[in-house]
Amino acid sequence: MMTTLIEDLKYRGIVYQMTDEEEIEKMLETEKISIYCGADPTADSLHIGHLVPFLALRRFQKYGHRPVILIGGGTGMIGDPSFKADERKLLSEEEVDKNVLAIKDQLASIFDFEDENSAVLVNNKDWLKNISLISFLRDYGKHVGLNYMLSKDAIQTRLETGISYTEFTYTILQAIDFGHLNKEFDVRLQIGGSDQWGNITSGLELMRRMYGTTNSEGLTIPLITKADGKKFGKTESGNIWLDRNRTSPYEFYQFWLNQSDDDVVKFLKLFTFLDRDEIDNLQQSVEEEPHLRKAQRKLGEEITRLIHGQEGLDEALKVTDALFSGDFKALESSQIKDALKDAPSQEVDKETTKLVDLLVEANISSSKRQAREDIQNGAIYVNGERQQDLDYEITDADKFDQEFTVFRRGKKKYTIVTYK
Repeated sequence: MMTTLIEDLKYRGIVYQMTDEEEIEKMLETEKISIYCGADPTADSLHIGHLVPFLALRRFQKYGHRPVILIGGGTGMIGDPSFKADERKLLSEEEVDKNVLAIKDQLASIFDFEDENSAVLVNNKDWLKNISLISFLRDYGKHVGLNYMLSKDAIQTRLETGISYTEFTYTILQAIDFGHLNKEFDVRLQIGGSDQWGNITSGLELMRRMYGTTNSEGLTIPLITKADGKKFGKTESGNIWLDRNRTSPYEFYQFWLNQSDDDVVKFLKLFTFLDRDEIDNLQQSVEEEPHLRKAQRKLGEEITRLIHGQEGLDEALKVTDALFSGDFKALESSQIKDALKDAPSQEVDKETTKLVDLLVEANISSSKRQAREDIQNGAIYVNGERQQDLDYEITDADKFDQEFTVFRRGKKKYTIVTYK
């Protein structure tokens, strides 16, 4: 028996709330509809927190429905207050426009724009910019009750700390988007994160008041959390971005590779398009042979290939293998810096060439006596190669780009040494 779309979404943990489950399931199973999801360009890149709604939208496309992807070039200039503790910093129009272009390129790797149900990419600035203040108040604001607005959780959470009228009107602007897309693209369903429930239902209410009825529905996706309760998508260095200049393919791949056994199957369901049988097999591997980390490697490969292509995945695997084997000579200096970005860095005098002296000056060994012991015991590696010669001296041949050398003491203690 074929799995229905709603069954597949529930299996993957994607469904949180639906305005009318029966009606949504009927629409999806009997019609080919247009569905939209949006994101505001608050930065020049999406991060992995944005991925679940967009990947859900891609699943709808795989089942024959048409995705309408909205980039909020208009709403991005206002700022969504939903469950944000403080007022957002306003971006200039030029910053927003630049961010829109960058995000459009990233979405091209996720969606099919050439299929019979080809994805459509829109920018709400194209219609919001044409609404005058008088029109906003008379044609739209008149249909939105103040009590209705104040009842929204996203607004209520900000009343104590303060909310500007600018951000207060955001939900109306998003409601206008839903109505516009319904009229222009016959959008019947809006999806988004659980924090977007208030904005989605506001759109449905506005359409009902303006048009008398609506043939549209809404669906939200649960907040993604880790098994230990920590926020998903964050590392010590910040967000995991889709832009390779912010988060390299290697760092992106490593993020997924390092997921815990408690989380990896959940993330395979959410972030990959693997079928149930393959996910079940990987779950069995987690339970019976967790040391092999097959599920983590598959997760990293699938999502890295999707976002960065096969070339990006190949680069990530190459850097990973080099770091494991210590064969740094196979890498470019930029890749080495990226792979060891969290390793300590020490600056030494370029005149210090003797290995024993350099180990002490770079705080790799605590004393010359300890340095000699480390070298003799085979604990010191220079650019991945074990060095046991007490008289060894560092030359330009040991420096990448005449700039730095990679030292390792023991199995994993790396230090980047630069020269002044």
